[in-house]
Amino acid sequence: MARPHLQTAVLQIPDIAALITDRGESYRFQRLSRRIRPASPDDWEESSSGLSGEVLALWGLHFASGTPLAVERRVINLAAVPEARTLSFQAESPGSWLLKHVSWSEAQHRITAVNPNAETARRLGIRPGLACLSVERRTWRAGEWITVVRQIFPGNRYDLVAAFGP
Repeated sequence: MARPHLQTAVLQIPDIAALITDRGESYRFQRLSRRIRPASPDDWEESSSGLSGEVLALWGLHFASGTPLAVERRVINLAAVPEARTLSFQAESPGSWLLKHVSWSEAQHRITAVNPNAETARRLGIRPGLACLSVERRTWRAGEWITVVRQIFPGNRYDLVAAFGP
């Protein structure tokens, strides 16, 4: 049975949970790991400036109607979002929570085609080497970074759409 694609706009920050439920499917987020640790230059590939203090590092899976839709690795800057320190992100995905509770002023998307490693392919229920879409996003508020996230979707389950005028 062919599964419908999930479509989002390239110029928006999507709430995956809302997109899935809006199309009539059940949504679930499964947190795989949660750790508070010191910030690292690896958290922000392009620049190590401004990285100090602690971050909340999360790894999880998004499901649509029981099927894995995306693997997510996210880092939240606890200096910018201190209330995240006490949240488990068991019942609500970090992205949904951030969109509801934390304002942002700038965002950057980086979209690439990738082949998943063996662990990511296993989590997504696909064969290693299958084409996937990687969406990396960084958000800031008044120059202070809020979160960095990388989501990997099987290529046949996710579309990015941009509609605009002159």
